[in-house]
Amino acid sequence: MVFDLNRRLAAETLGTAVLVATVIGSGIMADRLSDDVAVSLLGNTIPTGAILVVLISILGPISGAHFNPAVTMVFAARREIEIPEATLYILAQVLGGIAGTLIAHSMFEVEILQISETVRTGAGQWIAETVATFGLVFTILAGLRCRREGIPWLVGLYITAAYWFTASTSFANPAVAIARALSNTFSGIRPLDVPAFIVAEILGALVAAALAGWMLVQRSASASPVTVTGTE
Repeated sequence: MVFDLNRRLAAETLGTAVLVATVIGSGIMADRLSDDVAVSLLGNTIPTGAILVVLISILGPISGAHFNPAVTMVFAARREIEIPEATLYILAQVLGGIAGTLIAHSMFEVEILQISETVRTGAGQWIAETVATFGLVFTILAGLRCRREGIPWLVGLYITAAYWFTASTSFANPAVAIARALSNTFSGIRPLDVPAFIVAEILGALVAAALAGWMLVQRSASASPVTVTGTE
């Protein structure tokens, strides 16, 4: 079933809003419940991974569940979405992310309009965002090629892991970075630091798309099959 553009844009707006509300809301809750930063990060990680499984499962059939300008950009580069539609997708994602921030603040009765003061800058942070977005985009593209039905879990589990193995806690999403700049909470990022994050995220996405385009190309009939562990 093919959904019209308005419904797809609504799905992208809703999905990104719920994703950001989960990231920021769980961050506020975790920070209130524990003075241990590691425990707070865990309390932020699990809900984020879980909501991605839910959102991709229910909204994927409508819009493709991008919820991420870097992902949309890659699909546009692959000519799987037209440039005008991709532009509207990205606008919907950014607006949805900002709405998610405001909703999270409202739920926890904190100041609705905020500017983050959390410093996230430096080579380590930028490398981490490049790696985080590379892994996310490659996971999506490899999932589409090899395990399409498992994409919700693949993405949710990847982000859960990336929260912990990247120095930046894996934003991996320009729309989320922009939205989190408007929250001076556990999950925030200083607006001054957002442009470098976005550049790193786009770079990671492009490298992943290039590698996937080479590695996941359809093999010829004469090529030797490769058995995947645990499958036949």
